[in-house]
Amino acid sequence: MVKYVALIRGINVGGHKRFLKTEQLDMLNQLGLNEPKVYLHTGNWLFKSEETKSVLSQKIIKAIQSKFGWEVPVLVLTISEVKIILENCPFTEEKKQKSYFVIFSETPAKHLAEEVNKISYPNEEIVIKDNCLYFYSSVGYGKTKFSMNSFEKKLQVNATSRNFNTLNKILDLSI
Repeated sequence: MVKYVALIRGINVGGHKRFLKTEQLDMLNQLGLNEPKVYLHTGNWLFKSEETKSVLSQKIIKAIQSKFGWEVPVLVLTISEVKIILENCPFTEEKKQKSYFVIFSETPAKHLAEEVNKISYPNEEIVIKDNCLYFYSSVGYGKTKFSMNSFEKKLQVNATSRNFNTLNKILDLSI
């Protein structure tokens, strides 16, 4: 059995796509996933399975679509991949703890990543490494020019973001 986390994008954000935590846990159980846990209400699902990431992702996407009619991106990662994303953060420890991690469905094309890495906004740092865009803002996330939707389009990938604390808690819960 492999330990996974499924990161569901866009549920319970700003009152949109309401999906209660209890309903999320019910869905994990209905999907037959082992040792299911839900962290927060924003779509951080932990479980064990013998299925592949792509099979699990499609299974979850179809279940959500069947229940609610929503098409939402679902990124499934192994717990080891989450550890690597945190370890590869290019920022100092102080900045890392205040950073956001925009995780991609796949590694973007090199030429697209090179172009996006050139983007610069005052008080913000953006670094793309493999399947993650590392984002730090000295003025706080709510006051940034950064737009995940814009970066998804530029990089031609689906993505979802989590902050440092959430990724660390996911690792803690996976033990």
